[in-house]
Amino acid sequence: MLSQEQIGNFSILLPEESEQKKIADFLDKQQMEFDKGIDIVTRQIETLREYRTALISEAVTGKIDVRDEKYK
Repeated sequence: MLSQEQIGNFSILLPEESEQKKIADFLDKQQMEFDKGIDIVTRQIETLREYRTALISEAVTGKIDVRDEKYK
């Protein structure tokens, strides 16, 4: 187990402020790309749900025939 004194003797290396800014900017851009991807997939899921609802409605009301051909 490490004592507080031993932990206090560790050196912590920090990049220069300009390098920290570059890293933060890069991470911000990556986060924006992830958010865009999440938005696209969320819209696709919603569209598929709408299609499913419409398909079920049309099948229930008899507008489309969903029976298997071998049972006709």
